[in-house]
Amino acid sequence: MSQEYNAVMVDDINDVRIIGTITVTLLLLISLAGMEWESKAQIIFFLVLMVTFTNYFVGTVIPATPEKQAMGFFNYRAEIFVENLFPDWRGSQGDFFQMFAIFFPSAIGILAGANISGDLKDPETAIPKGTLFAIFWTTLSYILISVTVGACVVRDASGNLNDSLPFNFSEPCDGLGCKLGWNFTKCKQSQSCSFGLANSIQVLSLVSGFGLLITAGVFAASLSSALAFLVSAPKVFQCLCRDNIYPYIDFFAKGYGKNNEPLRAYILTYFIALAFILIAQLNVIAPLISNFFLCSYALINFSCFHASITNSPGWRPSFKYYSRWTALFGAVISVVLMFLLTWWAALITFGIIFFLLGYVTYRKPKVNWGSSVQAGTYNMALSYSVSLSSVEDHVKNFRPQCLVLTGPPNLRPALVDFVGSFTKNISLMICGDILMVRGPRHLISMILEASGLGKLKPNTLVLGFKSNWKECSPYGLEDYVNTIYDAFDSNYGVCILRMMDGLDITEELQCEGNAVIFLWVYCFPFYSALDNENTTNIKNDEIRTVFQNKQGKKTIDVYWISDDGGLTLLVPYLLTRRKRWRKSKVRVFVIGEQQTMENERKEMVALLQRFRLDVHDVIVMIDTERPPFSKNLKGFEESVASFKLTKGQHRGEGSTEDVLTECAYVCVCVCVCVRACISSLPVPQSDCPSSLYMAWLDTLSCGLHCPVLLIRGNQQNVLTFYCQ
Repeated sequence: MSQEYNAVMVDDINDVRIIGTITVTLLLLISLAGMEWESKAQIIFFLVLMVTFTNYFVGTVIPATPEKQAMGFFNYRAEIFVENLFPDWRGSQGDFFQMFAIFFPSAIGILAGANISGDLKDPETAIPKGTLFAIFWTTLSYILISVTVGACVVRDASGNLNDSLPFNFSEPCDGLGCKLGWNFTKCKQSQSCSFGLANSIQVLSLVSGFGLLITAGVFAASLSSALAFLVSAPKVFQCLCRDNIYPYIDFFAKGYGKNNEPLRAYILTYFIALAFILIAQLNVIAPLISNFFLCSYALINFSCFHASITNSPGWRPSFKYYSRWTALFGAVISVVLMFLLTWWAALITFGIIFFLLGYVTYRKPKVNWGSSVQAGTYNMALSYSVSLSSVEDHVKNFRPQCLVLTGPPNLRPALVDFVGSFTKNISLMICGDILMVRGPRHLISMILEASGLGKLKPNTLVLGFKSNWKECSPYGLEDYVNTIYDAFDSNYGVCILRMMDGLDITEELQCEGNAVIFLWVYCFPFYSALDNENTTNIKNDEIRTVFQNKQGKKTIDVYWISDDGGLTLLVPYLLTRRKRWRKSKVRVFVIGEQQTMENERKEMVALLQRFRLDVHDVIVMIDTERPPFSKNLKGFEESVASFKLTKGQHRGEGSTEDVLTECAYVCVCVCVCVRACISSLPVPQSDCPSSLYMAWLDTLSCGLHCPVLLIRGNQQNVLTFYCQ
């Protein structure tokens, strides 16, 4: 156009760069001035467009001059419309999708209204109406222009007045121009025609009544879209920056003035626009722009479709003609067009999208958008939970789903962290708290029966060792032991964790309170109790537990005294699958006889191999029948002295020496290199006093400088051979 009016400053490419830079700078100044100035500028652009449209349609009915006929304009002719109705692609890059890629950016301004929804008084009403009206009038105007210009202008014309045909002519002539009195055959054959629909980009100026108004309209339409996106894009980006989901972008979240204008984001958008202007090739830029906008439309449509299929009550579109299948079609067709237009740009775009999505998924920012993904997750969880209820249990699918009696989880972080070490991303962990001293047994029974959902319910009860069993009330001691009874009766496995320094990090236990049950459900991924908001008044170095550290190359000693279904072996295996425990070695201790010790060891090694358990060593204990050490016997006597009857022991008590003989091996076999000790939990008998049972557990686990876990399964098989 600059050549047409002899207004070249440097050359075609650099002129585009100069004019584009000046223009986008002026638009930036309008944006920085605020929405009021932007709205006034848009009104001016709209008025110019209306005048341009009127000028064009009036020009189509003004009789064409010989000069305009030489350039291919003949007013409305049916034969011209019929010929232009069918495609005639030219050049190596001439096809429908390339033309679509160039044309598509002219329709992207429709989305600008949705981007500034925060500045609208009534977005719920304004956005649907504005968008639908914009689509209607834009589509109508483009169709009218295409139809009218296609009915008035031939494809090829020379612009030479000498190509007009006399009334009687004998020259060879080919094409529609011959019927209209013009011979454009030479330029068509040599492909040198400069005018016509297929050659001139100024054809609308040719048709219109006053050509300069078309130029003004082109500027108005371009500036209107550019200004709309120069204002709306920074606002969307500002909202993204406020969520702080990506690093180093929070700088652009700051707003200024009463309308919280994103001035910093305006500047960023300005430089991005400037970079594309410097390319100065519309046919190169247009496919890239189309690619990114098609990706936006695909994501928007798919978001609507996904929100619909999740059946979330919060998704209530007010547009009565909305259909989820229309949204899905829009998403699919947008993706298809992306690859048909510029396949390499589509691959790069999706690569960027998946990278950003993966980063957000990995980082898990503390924002809640109420997204359809959350609703979909709920639907999946609900559907799978219901379907899981009809699936029969199988040993291959056993998972230790733990009900952990932690009290407030943040006050016993070691217990929570240890259980989380073998349940994280594998199974369910529920933390329970009963704020009561007297008679909590029936409340614990309620927790055992009521916790969980369908098959997602606990099968293992985990509790800490009652270190104050000697000082607590008889009722409290009875309730503790009876809890173990009730767990076995409810077909639960039982785990008791004891640590040398105890589990409770408070100075004294809260011994009184109301009968209230609290349940904290820690699903996968597991979150440590340290993240609980109630820990803000506790220093981090006070609640950091040994289970949060790397365990190194120390050992896990497993004393498998009785067959409980395999839970005693499964837990240490799950521990060694964790990164912190991966270098730890597992040693299994079993009871045997001196004469058959080696055979029993080989049989146990073979059994563990069939179970596919990576065990470093198997040790057969042959001294379990020896009497206890005198110091251990004395310590046991002192621990139960206050519980003895004045005239002999209770009938079911058993002798002190027998009790210590059965647990002496634990007291003498643990070395300083042991990281954890796991042993079979003795089953309490109905005729055994609670005090004697607690003394038994105390003797089994006292004096050890490592965590001790006493485990007893519910006789349900949890390990399987290859052939099962």
